Amino acid sequence: MKKLFTVILVLCVAVTFMACTDKTNKPNGEGSSQDGTQIVVTVGGEHFSATLSDNETANAFKQKLPLTVDMSELNGNEKYYYLPDRLPTAPSRAGTIRSGDIMLYGSDCVVLFYETFSSAYSYTRIGWVNDTDGLKAALGRGSVTVTFAFHTAQGDTL
Repeated sequence: MKKLFTVILVLCVAVTFMACTDKTNKPNGEGSSQDGTQIVVTVGGEHFSATLSDNETANAFKQKLPLTVDMSELNGNEKYYYLPDRLPTAPSRAGTIRSGDIMLYGSDCVVLFYETFSSAYSYTRIGWVNDTDGLKAALGRGSVTVTFAFHTAQGDTL
């Protein structure tokens, strides 16, 4: 009987912690979503608010906006696009990639992740999607057209 009670108690605690998690994607060490430049990531008519990091890479990426690209599928967890120009880099080993991370691989490959997983690869952070609900479904399978743009005063993209 004690074992059953312990199991039930552990399950209740686990469910409580899972219910407290949200779908926000603020990386560790980054400020609130008000600290960085807010952009919109549009995929197939779906709009996702995103925050650019406060770094040289994100600032250079910002200069390219609005940017509409055809992103290719890789590994069932990411979409990628090779920019025609190089961006400044400051790569670090990510450890854990989170759904919604917008990263730079090398100096010219923009990557939008839609799954969370462990990685030994090094990336430079560009930013992150603030709320990843529906991101995986919007990105779908195969190549997809993605637009990165600024918010306008009316909430549209520029």
